[in-house]
Amino acid sequence: MSQEVIKLVEQPYVKQEVPQFEIGDTVDVHTKILEGNKERIQIFSGTVIARNGTGAGQMFTVRRIVAGEGVERKFPLHSPRIDKVEVKRSGVVRRAKLYFLRDRVGKAVRLRERRRNTDAASKPAKQ
Repeated sequence: MSQEVIKLVEQPYVKQEVPQFEIGDTVDVHTKILEGNKERIQIFSGTVIARNGTGAGQMFTVRRIVAGEGVERKFPLHSPRIDKVEVKRSGVVRRAKLYFLRDRVGKAVRLRERRRNTDAASKPAKQ
């Protein structure tokens, strides 16, 4: 009963088209930034290392390296400040949280790329 009420209250704040990305994907997060009375879009690029929460409170964490330092930022998935999330590359992972990347430096941070099998889907089956 109480979960139904919570879903009813959250419904107007949840985005209808949720961006499709997974843990280990390299993404560009387009965020709206207000500077005075002007609004611009700033892009934060990095690897998704965590997703947590449900409903309107769902969050995801993106990590990148800037000037040799690791920078992590948490974004609310359903925020009106998030313009869009573009997936640049998909990584092969076997964990739900990639916190182990915090201890890695340089090339060790890279994840193997997941290959999309587009050729098999486009070719008709032989009979």
